[in-house]
Amino acid sequence: MAAKTRVPGQASAGARYLHISSTKLNQVAALIRGAHVDEARRILAFTPKGASRELSKVLESAIANAENNFQLPSDELYVREVRADEGPTMKRFRPRAQGRAYRIRRRTAHLHITVERRAPEPRPQSGARRARRILRRGGEGAAAANPQQSSRRSRPGGGRQRGEPGGEGDKSGS
Repeated sequence: MAAKTRVPGQASAGARYLHISSTKLNQVAALIRGAHVDEARRILAFTPKGASRELSKVLESAIANAENNFQLPSDELYVREVRADEGPTMKRFRPRAQGRAYRIRRRTAHLHITVERRAPEPRPQSGARRARRILRRGGEGAAAANPQQSSRRSRPGGGRQRGEPGGEGDKSGS
């Protein structure tokens, strides 16, 4: 097995041989990928699936690893990666009528979560940038800058030209 390499600004945690299928874990894991850890905690707390309990345990462990082992502040952590891989399948048999037996597959999964430190998201710029863009175009938007591209609705006949479907002279019955 290859040795794990430590990436600065990242911490991970995992759980193996969980008694839940990887597809069920992946349904809930898709909800928290790329989210801030506080948002991921809220999502998992209010998701009514059994997989959310397992994911929240491993997420809390990854956050604790980041804080204690790498001195990363938890308010700057984001979920970088969530992997739910298939584990070994336990095969059991259920007796059925007339001597038959149905196979029951008890699936297991391996769950790995990686969190990373990201710089705070830049704030959206104020309305000054939008105002400059409008002024550059010459007024109240592109229509004022180019009167040839005025709104279709201002044309007589509801915006339809002759020859267009639904316009004057249209014989299609619409």
